[in-house]
Amino acid sequence: MEETSKSINSRRRTLRESLGLGRIPLPVGLTDRLEHVRAIDRVVIPVAKAIRRTLPSGSALRDLLHGVPTGHPLHPPLATISLGCWTATAVLDLIDVDPRASQAVLVTGIAGAVPAVAAGLTDWSVLHLEQQRVGFVHAVVNLAALGLYSGSLMLRLSGRHRAGRTLAFAGLGAVSVGGYLGGHLAYRMAAGPTHAEPTTHLVPLGWHDLCRLWDLPDGRPVSRRLGYINLFVLRHGSEVKILTDRCSHLAGPLHQGRLVVEKDEACVVCPWHGSTFRLEDGAVVHGPATAPQPAFEVNVRGDGIVQVRPRPA
Repeated sequence: MEETSKSINSRRRTLRESLGLGRIPLPVGLTDRLEHVRAIDRVVIPVAKAIRRTLPSGSALRDLLHGVPTGHPLHPPLATISLGCWTATAVLDLIDVDPRASQAVLVTGIAGAVPAVAAGLTDWSVLHLEQQRVGFVHAVVNLAALGLYSGSLMLRLSGRHRAGRTLAFAGLGAVSVGGYLGGHLAYRMAAGPTHAEPTTHLVPLGWHDLCRLWDLPDGRPVSRRLGYINLFVLRHGSEVKILTDRCSHLAGPLHQGRLVVEKDEACVVCPWHGSTFRLEDGAVVHGPATAPQPAFEVNVRGDGIVQVRPRPA
């Protein structure tokens, strides 16, 4: 018996080592491995391209689904509504209240899932490939959960309440896995938070010497270092515009981006995913970014030294 137990433990260790998990906790290790499963790229890449073609960069609908008007991604709060409703459905089923109450909450969760899926797919289409792999599985699991909950609703409406409750509990299990993967995307892979440098604590208050005006090329953005951060610097004659260089979406180098004019305002387009920021104050003009770029005030001294300080909020 002891030998059998040792053999089983040995096989488990061999399996974990072959998966590259080592001593990493199993759920985290499996999710880390999922980031590098290239077999799903044949589906991920064409689907992401199709979404970007359907919702071209700069379109009003795409900006809305990204959450540009609200200043925060739209998908997380919409998904939370559905998840809350479906969790409430499980509670109501457990305490065996009036079936109509469970059905009403269930319908609300299903209805809220539709815009949540649209916003989530829009965000997912402009992530890095490793993030897209995890996000793809996240989407598949959540769509399966949506199917289970929809089936649960149909069973309840036909009078088969016990079968409907069973299917809803299966849906809750699926959406819990999907939520775990969503948390991995947001907190471990940083797919949601702003990536722009937080200048308020990295750059002290007051003016700081940056460089000489005549060392900056005219009309071409460059990157310059200020303490711990990189800056996007653009000179037009004696006028200088400065933002932080790392795009708030996924840290793309803005100084490598295109200069455009949007609504009579000079802007820069991130070279990675097309986020567009106003040069005057770093405001978001087009997503996928929802957080503005930190901007700097500029003072050119009489001796040609360019001085900068963080622009007040």
